[in-house]
Amino acid sequence: MKVIYNDIIPFGDYTAINLFGIVFVRKGKTLSDKSYNHEHIHLKQMQEMLWIGFYVWYAVEYLIKRWSRTRDEAYDAVSFEREAHAGDDNPDYISSRKHYAWFKYIKKSAEQISEGGES
Repeated sequence: MKVIYNDIIPFGDYTAINLFGIVFVRKGKTLSDKSYNHEHIHLKQMQEMLWIGFYVWYAVEYLIKRWSRTRDEAYDAVSFEREAHAGDDNPDYISSRKHYAWFKYIKKSAEQISEGGES
């Protein structure tokens, strides 16, 4: 994965964003090992969804979840984010990750997230 530090992308208060396998990091911020692993998980998700499929699915799922949640809650509830957060502390996650692992996070309820039931 290529990492680019700059003043423009990502927008808003985000530190990093992965766009087609290129991680853009806000200049002056640090991309921790955990954040790098998080973005690497997104890269694997993008590859298995053939890139465009990842962004289409992400947008549709976010919009559905945004209907009844705040912006941050909807973001955290997206299945791709839930998998990435669940695995980003584990440096070996990528090597043991099963294809479409994010799919199991679609049906988990928001209560399971808040109770720490991500596994």
